[in-house]
Amino acid sequence: MKGLALFVALLVVVHCEKVFIGDQVIRVNVESEEHIHLLRALEREQDWELDFWLQPVSTDFPVDIHVPYSSLYAVKDYLRAHNVPYSVMIKNLQELVDEEKAQMEENKMRERSSKSFNFGAYHPLETIYSWMDTLVADHPKLVTKEKIGTTYENRPMYVLKFSTGGDRRPAIWVDTGIHAREWVSQATGVWTANKIATDYGTDASLTSLLDTMDIYMLILANPDGYVHSHTNDRMWRKTRSLNSGSMCRGVDPNRNWNAGFGGPGASRNPCSDSYHGPSAHSEVEVKNVVNLIQSHGNFKSFISVHAYSQLLMYPYGYTCKDAYNQAELHAVGKAAVDKLSTLYGTSYKVGSICKIIYQASGGSIDWSYDVGIKYSFAFELRDTGRYGFILPANQIIPTATETWLALKHLMEYVRDNPY
Repeated sequence: MKGLALFVALLVVVHCEKVFIGDQVIRVNVESEEHIHLLRALEREQDWELDFWLQPVSTDFPVDIHVPYSSLYAVKDYLRAHNVPYSVMIKNLQELVDEEKAQMEENKMRERSSKSFNFGAYHPLETIYSWMDTLVADHPKLVTKEKIGTTYENRPMYVLKFSTGGDRRPAIWVDTGIHAREWVSQATGVWTANKIATDYGTDASLTSLLDTMDIYMLILANPDGYVHSHTNDRMWRKTRSLNSGSMCRGVDPNRNWNAGFGGPGASRNPCSDSYHGPSAHSEVEVKNVVNLIQSHGNFKSFISVHAYSQLLMYPYGYTCKDAYNQAELHAVGKAAVDKLSTLYGTSYKVGSICKIIYQASGGSIDWSYDVGIKYSFAFELRDTGRYGFILPANQIIPTATETWLALKHLMEYVRDNPY
């Protein structure tokens, strides 16, 4: 493994990939409103190039900060000077990135020799798209692969449609990977698609659902960003569009929807990871989904899967007012995470985006709810910060398996409560 890791490290240098040698992820367990104000001031300190994995929002949640090696002394000195306690979650981010890459290379060789697909590994875009073709070939009467458009960098965007026939039947939407670096999201999407295909005909409840409804899955909701996170910058979150008048690229695709667009929780700075873009639906990746949802016209649920923090959320994010169906959405969400926890005891919190984390404008499930898709939810998968966005591959299948219990409950509820 050490030899392979060295080989991977040399490849990184040759391909000019961004490295994180000596970078740390530090955690602040927020104890007061003063701490929140101090951390928000730190967040505005652009010269230190900090990447807030979890933002300062309340005393109920910790703050995780990816600190470049060059800024470590200054950041720690700032925290100590203001009596803000912190701990180091990840001592050297590059070590985790190198280990992840080495495991991927190892898995690639194993898959090549065994001619099989390992659902417990991370894969590049081309491998996932190729696997989709295999899934369709293995289940031709249930699964189709449909192109819904192309990305800014001209990559195809594909949905997997699970259907037993009929036109514009009531449908459920599931997307994964809208934020590029959240790899366990895309990997969970792959596992879930395979689960749906293989369980149809043997799982009575799923079979009943697919006999009356369709499921659409967009496993790679941000293909350009996902490729960039594999080839150039493991921590890349946004799309890859050019921003007029700025050297910084990309838009946060989950701040780009026409739902309180440009409001609190989204940035007007193109260099920010939360940049909302020049206008609602400016990102072609978002517009492709909007066009499909609107042209179909009969989606009953919209589910978006992110990582990390172990949350199940419902609208709203752009306002802290309750959704009209808040009580029902909360009850459904609570029942879903109760099912999830039965497998490994993993604990999830449930609530509206604004109240459980922070006000965030321009999000996808706020848009879907506002256009009439009542059962709109967003997951934040494992973990709660030990690894953050670099969740080890050996947690993919446990994450996907427990998440399926919650997803299945949501889908069954949608089937049993038509509107």
